[in-house]
Amino acid sequence: MSTTKKLTVTAVAAALGISSLAACGGESKDSSAGGSKSKTVTLVSHDSFAASPAVLKEFTKETGYTVKVLKSGDAGAALNKEILTKGSPQGDVFFGVDNTLLSRALDNELFTPYVAEGLGQVPDEVQLDKDKHRVTPVDTGDICVNYDKKYFADKKLAPPQSFDDLIKPEYKNLLVTENVATSSPGLGFLLGSVGRYGDEGWQDYWKKLKANGVKVVDGWEQAYNEEFSGSAGGKKAKADRPLVVSYASSPPAEVLYADPQPADAPTGVATGTCFRQTEFAGLLDGAKNEAGGKALLDFLVSKKFQEDMPLNMFVNPVVKDAKLPDLFTKFGAVVDKPETVAPDKIAKNREQWVQSWSSLVLK
Repeated sequence: MSTTKKLTVTAVAAALGISSLAACGGESKDSSAGGSKSKTVTLVSHDSFAASPAVLKEFTKETGYTVKVLKSGDAGAALNKEILTKGSPQGDVFFGVDNTLLSRALDNELFTPYVAEGLGQVPDEVQLDKDKHRVTPVDTGDICVNYDKKYFADKKLAPPQSFDDLIKPEYKNLLVTENVATSSPGLGFLLGSVGRYGDEGWQDYWKKLKANGVKVVDGWEQAYNEEFSGSAGGKKAKADRPLVVSYASSPPAEVLYADPQPADAPTGVATGTCFRQTEFAGLLDGAKNEAGGKALLDFLVSKKFQEDMPLNMFVNPVVKDAKLPDLFTKFGAVVDKPETVAPDKIAKNREQWVQSWSSLVLK
């Protein structure tokens, strides 16, 4: 999403009070599937994972495995937990490591290589570990600033559209973002500023953003659901920040879960503030149910699961022929020119960037 996130992204449904499935189906009596004694396969994920019950039941029907979802916080926090339990993982498959954190996961040797069935339908440009197949691409999303349309209409103020806009005085004390050390959307937004202003300019940009009153919270759900005035959760909490770092696909969630559904999304996207995110899943080293984990990875890149994702996690499928729902395309923003940073550059500089950002913004 996520976040992606994002999008998880995105996890907009979670912010709106829509709970994700923790487990699906009952224990299978068929012990032949995958040759594994255990009929439960555990997916460890960030809090934003969501899937339709019917789709997970279909996986159980096809394989004999029941999916148990273990949520472990925001993406950065979830990855930290897996690193701490390396070799004795909490589950079988980890979902939610993205291109901002990928090298950290790979350097810690968290995953067992596996070539997922159906990977041939996934474009090469998102297969960032194509040589070793330690992770499988599952979704993409654009991390972007979202804005509360009503706030800006009432103030007769044009919403910001670019990184440059966010440091203008008219947007002082309006933006909430996430801690880059614990949140993948937060880290993605930082990387977007690196992509936009370069190694020499991003720190000066954040100095100006801090001076302009940016607020930092731990994770996406707090930022979006508690601080952002444009979200359903934010309205209930009487939030006062009309700008939030979220996803280009967040507005469709606000429409989908509203009752009654509005003709237009209450939130918009500043498309000049975006960073392209890709999320991956991998078979955890030391998984107790390796056969079930492999079957689940196959399923995550199946057309059935890929077409289920957009209105559950509000992310884009990676499989080439997967179709997007009309509501997702109608209300989601199209980002033609997202900022990007090369994976090897992220790997080389991420920890330094996070430390510099923390010293600059949090102190």
